[in-house]
Amino acid sequence: MDTNAAPDAPGPPPDDAADLGRWALTQFPIGIAVYDRDNRLVTANDEMVRLSGLDRDGLTGRRLDELLPLAPFEEFARIGDEVLRTGRAVRADNYFVSPGDGRERAWASFFTPIKDAEGRTLGLSLAALDVTAEYRARQRLALVNDAGARIGTTLDMDRTAAELAESTVGRFADFVAVDLLPDGAGGEAGRPGPDEAVELRRTARRWAVPEDPSGPGPSSLANGTYRCPPHSPPALALATGKPARHQGDEPAIRSWAEDAPALPPAVRARGVGSLLAVPLAAHDTVSGLALFVRHPDTEPFDDHDLLLAEEITARAAVCVENARRYARERAVALTLQRSLLPARLSGHTAVEVTSRYLPATAQAGLGGDWYDVIPLSGARVALVVGDVVGHGLQASATMGRLRAAVRTLADIDLPPDELLTHLDDLVVQLAQDRAAQARDGDTGDEAGETDASCLYAVYDPVSRQLVAASADHPPPVLVTPDGTARFLELPPGPALGVGGLPFESLEVEVPEGSLLALYTDGLVEGRGAGSGLEPGSGSGTDGEGSRLLRRTLARPAAELERVCDDVLAALLPDRPADDVALLLARTRALDADRVSTWELTDHPASVADARKRVAGQLAAWGLEELAFTTELVVSELVTNAIRHAAPPIRLRLIRDGGLICEVSDGSSTSPRMRRARAFDEGGRGLLLVAQLCRRWGTRFTSGGKTIWAEQPLTAVA
Repeated sequence: MDTNAAPDAPGPPPDDAADLGRWALTQFPIGIAVYDRDNRLVTANDEMVRLSGLDRDGLTGRRLDELLPLAPFEEFARIGDEVLRTGRAVRADNYFVSPGDGRERAWASFFTPIKDAEGRTLGLSLAALDVTAEYRARQRLALVNDAGARIGTTLDMDRTAAELAESTVGRFADFVAVDLLPDGAGGEAGRPGPDEAVELRRTARRWAVPEDPSGPGPSSLANGTYRCPPHSPPALALATGKPARHQGDEPAIRSWAEDAPALPPAVRARGVGSLLAVPLAAHDTVSGLALFVRHPDTEPFDDHDLLLAEEITARAAVCVENARRYARERAVALTLQRSLLPARLSGHTAVEVTSRYLPATAQAGLGGDWYDVIPLSGARVALVVGDVVGHGLQASATMGRLRAAVRTLADIDLPPDELLTHLDDLVVQLAQDRAAQARDGDTGDEAGETDASCLYAVYDPVSRQLVAASADHPPPVLVTPDGTARFLELPPGPALGVGGLPFESLEVEVPEGSLLALYTDGLVEGRGAGSGLEPGSGSGTDGEGSRLLRRTLARPAAELERVCDDVLAALLPDRPADDVALLLARTRALDADRVSTWELTDHPASVADARKRVAGQLAAWGLEELAFTTELVVSELVTNAIRHAAPPIRLRLIRDGGLICEVSDGSSTSPRMRRARAFDEGGRGLLLVAQLCRRWGTRFTSGGKTIWAEQPLTAVA
């Protein structure tokens, strides 16, 4: 005999076992009911009786569809009949309002056939399990996931606020409003105090029920703003930075809601059953407030709802703060961008000009598009358009450097191809410096290429010649007075920053009154992919955007301002994805009676002849008061050409915005101004020219050089 064996536990008497089973069934916390083959109730435990809202005597003999007046229990009866017929168990999930406490509940119902020893179905049992907590947890998780996907799709504060309201109204609250603090309040300035009347801007609001046009009108918010009274629930939430849950019968809520401009009249008319005031707080910064309202006929908010609202609002707060910082940085970049662009395109006798610069509205931010109009010697003018790769402050700063460099190089009258070569060297050096800073840890920016494109064109109103060169930039459009529009086929050039590759120029005669359009690729790419130029093509003109640009410019002549507006309206969407720079110039020509040219010999006697001819021309122009000064300038420049240069020697006078005197020769040596000593016989000529004229300089040509000096058309004291 095994002495270690456990003694047999005596079982309860049979009648006690039956009572134990009956008591367990009756007291089980899950609603259980038993039905016969006719689908009529035989017995039910206490929980099922409580759920039905009837007394036990009124339950016996009822069918499934007569048991609970809570949901479409006709479907329950159909399921019961199916279980009795097939003998297979079925689960059904339902969500309804319980008549016991009026709260929304979720139930999982299990229909199980009851069979005898031979497998015949004698009836069925129904077990109803309360899964409200699990259901609500799933609903909250789904709401959080959906809100996370919908909130923050753009770097726009107003759109983010609208996304917060749209993702929570109806599913979570009957009315949702998002109010933001104005710039300077909250944020870096700290939270507003509880004793302060806080000004808020109504940014978004949504109501689950469409507002009745015949009902109370919308709340009157002056300019979309309202003042939140001190110590009101929203003001306290903003002051503490913590979310708060309130019931509609609280005295503070009743007092605030009676005449709160934050609540539309239609919402106040239905009443406030419960309220959540949740600050939009992120990075220790409060940027606004979200209000969630449920009406009295809706289940009030509980602590779980408060946590859910806090989590969703926290995500929105981060997006709002990021959008606010982005807007601030964008404003700084835009200010920098506009300060680096020409403040005003001054009038020029060679061309009539107008321009447009449109910053991108996409999340990429500002780019490095730029343009310029630079007066040159000899009444000529330079037209420039460029585009720096990238976006943000770095691109704007690089653009400013390039524009300053182009102006400096243009001042020494470099031809377009040589100017782009020097500009290419500068971009290469900037990229190397940036890479070195990144290696040394002196900058937070990643080292990368500092590529840019540029188009530089010089127009001469005397010869009506246009000389242009391109560094991987879209070609300009030339529209002649007869309405013919064509792209100028410039020799392709590499992008700035590639280094080591040559640039070439194109020279073309431009009729007076022609229209030149210089632009960046954001203009022709505005109508979708493939509408503009392929990267690196430098001269593609077959895209839809390019064809539309040519057609728009070829319309009958109009004022340049109107042409600019027509081009932007035809080619750009409401929210361009890239910066756009557009420069339009209508060419002019100097009349022959405003230009005089003389060929001179290299004999010293030519100096006196030059003075005589200049005096006669000035008298013909009515500029006798400039004769003495101009004769001194001509004497010095012609004498230098005879002594130090080589023929041919040419003298030219141009009457433009000023009086321009030019002396050309066949030498490539450049004069320089120096200060002569007391007993030196020479060296004072150019110093004298610089004193008598407002500016002077040298430009080199294919056959030599030209020294020029410009005087204002007023007498020089």
